[in-house]
Order: sequence, then C-alpha cells, then structure tokens
Amino acid sequence: MDTNEKVLTVFQSRLQQLILRHNALKQENNELYAMVDKAESEVKALKEALEQKERDYEALKIARMLEVSDDDIEMSRTRLNHLIREVNKCISLLTNQK
Repeated sequence: MDTNEKVLTVFQSRLQQLILRHNALKQENNELYAMVDKAESEVKALKEALEQKERDYEALKIARMLEVSDDDIEMSRTRLNHLIREVNKCISLLTNQK
C-alpha cells in the first residue's frame, strides 16, 4: 500500500466518522427541538390556566364584596334601630319645646 492509498483510507474513515457524528448531532438537534416545542406548549397551557385562575379570583373577590352575611344584616338592623331611637328622641324634644 502506497502513501496515497493510506491517505485515502484515513480520509475515508475520517469522513465516515464525520458523517456518523453529523447524524448523531442531527438526531440530538431534532430531540432538542421536540423538547423545546413541548416546553413551549406547556408554558402556553400554564399561562392560560393562570389567566383563568386570575379571572376566577377577581370574580370571587367581587362576589365576596357583594355578599351579605347574617352578621352584616344584624349589625345593620341594630344600627338602624339605634338611629330610629335617636330620631324619635329628637322629635320628642322638638315637640316638648313647642
């Protein structure tokens, strides 16, 4: 085997190694792209879920503000009764002054 054949053999083996390495990198690249696509779709789904939860939370806050509990009704009734008594006292005082 002369020098040219040795160089050619080495070149062929190096070329085969490069082709194998290229194919492996190509496969890895495809896998990484698939992982990125999956992660992006998960992020999109999580963002949508977060937005829905935020809308639900805002609706719940509004509902809680509008909710009237028994304690609120009782406090309002007591306060109103107190105000009525005060008004009645004022009326009686005004009536007695005449």
